[in-house]
Amino acid sequence: MTTQTTTHEFKAETKKLLDIVINSLYTERDIFVRELISNASDALEKFRHESLTAGEVFDAHMPLEITIDLDEDKHLMTITDTGIGMSRSELEANLGTIAHSGSSSFMTGLAEAAKKDVSLIGQFGVGFYAAFMAAAKVRVQSRSWDGSEGHEWISDGTGSYTISELPGLHRGTRIIMELKDDAHDYAMKWKVESIIKQYSSFVPFPIKLAGETVNTVSALWTRNKNDITEQEYTDFYKFIGTSSDAPLYRLHFSADAPLAINALLFVPKENFEVMGFGRVDSGVNLYCQRILIDQHSENVLPEWLRFLKGVVDSEDLPLNISRQSLQDNALLAKLRKVITKRFLKFLDEQAQEDPEAYLTFWNTFGIYLKEGITSDYEFQKELGKLVRFESSRSEERKPIALSAYVERMKEGQEAIYYINGPSRQAIEAGPYVEMFTKKDIEILYTLEPIDDFVLSHLAEFDGKKLVSADRADLDLGAGSASEELKEAATPKAEQLEEGTKDVLLSWLKKTLADKVADVVVSKRLVEAPAMIVNPDGYMTSSMERIMAASRREKGQEQVGSKKNLEINTANPLIKKLAELQQIDESFAAEVAAQIYDNAMIQAGLVVDPLAMVERNYKILNRAAGCPLT
Repeated sequence: MTTQTTTHEFKAETKKLLDIVINSLYTERDIFVRELISNASDALEKFRHESLTAGEVFDAHMPLEITIDLDEDKHLMTITDTGIGMSRSELEANLGTIAHSGSSSFMTGLAEAAKKDVSLIGQFGVGFYAAFMAAAKVRVQSRSWDGSEGHEWISDGTGSYTISELPGLHRGTRIIMELKDDAHDYAMKWKVESIIKQYSSFVPFPIKLAGETVNTVSALWTRNKNDITEQEYTDFYKFIGTSSDAPLYRLHFSADAPLAINALLFVPKENFEVMGFGRVDSGVNLYCQRILIDQHSENVLPEWLRFLKGVVDSEDLPLNISRQSLQDNALLAKLRKVITKRFLKFLDEQAQEDPEAYLTFWNTFGIYLKEGITSDYEFQKELGKLVRFESSRSEERKPIALSAYVERMKEGQEAIYYINGPSRQAIEAGPYVEMFTKKDIEILYTLEPIDDFVLSHLAEFDGKKLVSADRADLDLGAGSASEELKEAATPKAEQLEEGTKDVLLSWLKKTLADKVADVVVSKRLVEAPAMIVNPDGYMTSSMERIMAASRREKGQEQVGSKKNLEINTANPLIKKLAELQQIDESFAAEVAAQIYDNAMIQAGLVVDPLAMVERNYKILNRAAGCPLT
């Protein structure tokens, strides 16, 4: 019996493309292992689908699996599958024309309903040629599932290939690679096993390497969540997130429109960034039909959700010819939007169902959501529902949602008010909340420097503007504040006379001209003598502190804008200052400067400590009756 061997030349355009594939297309050499395993899985899936409707099939006894054999001495790597196999004509068509895809043609002929039953149909043409990145010669031995005689395809990837009959083959395809001199490590078990675990852990067929099944973890995201146990979820999280404990939250969902998506996302229990481990990489991997496309993907979720762990798989992704990158940025943006909105909706649902558990999440990962508000306008509305702050009506360490604040707003109140401070106690002891307390208006306490940036970027919630209490133009009620102030402070007879008041204001503006932009009578101070407010409606004191700290880190000159000083003309100290200004203007100037410094400190702003201490001693000496030196 003779076997017929024929030699074929690659087409000119195929030669050119082949050179690109071997030398330029793939950015990492390891990819060829992933591609060949993917193709083997495609062939197995295709056979499984065809065998469902066929009668008797050839080699029906053979298990559906992928086997990898290595020979370190001969520098050989062999990948075998028991899939649908190829006839002589299919070998020539699929491997002789680089842009041709038997699997793609097969998919075109499937009915729409049948497509959902085929979970992994890829392209067998292009990915196969990645083998030549590591192999000097490739032999493909294949026998079709129809039982026709087997054949062998051989090429060194330069210009031609041969096809000859090869009797005695089982159904499926065997790819034998004679490795290049600089690729001998691909005949080593540890090397190949590490590649499989990175890229092909979730292939739905067993991958056997040296007699052991390597891919032992199930692709949970492809299964119905009602059929998955808590232990399976936890084990999967430990595998995918390299963690030793259970996750804090889990979101498993599928979507058909606008994209076909299967996603399984986990929230860890710990925030490693705040623990000093540096900025973490994204923990979500992007798959296309169970094959890893982008590990630690920066494309599938916005950067401020980098703390998440898990998997996103979409069969709709338009992969480029190497399966390594995505061609349609608009589609990728749509994918990111769908998944992000779904996760934020999930967080909102969890916050409603179990507020205490959500506060645990917020205290651990709230900083990321704040980052999202300041950097990503697209999701501000959803993020606004998720932020939490303490308020004048909340328990200590029990922050509330903005929606809870809005529900309690007084009739006619048009804004949500907030004030920043280093602690709740410091805020409540300061001058900024006095009139809020008197008028029974709730005010949010922003205890982190970034919080004012967050709320200024958010700007509004549920149609209500977010307003900082240290704004100069703050209005807590037209015309009523000053009247309530007078009643709350001292009788009208004890107020400064208008003429005295005008003289004091004029003198303070002149005396503090190098420090303040303006001095005005406050409509909101009740007990405190004075307070600092920002004439700039956008820049709050806490925002200015952040900018000052940034300038210090960069060694830049500190440049602070002048503030407005509001004084309480019903306060005994201010009234005494008006008298002192008439009889001892020099000492009155020292007192005025100290009142300004005190107000600056209460606003959390920097003052010159040496000058303040020296001035303090002068005032104390005067109060104690010490002789002047």
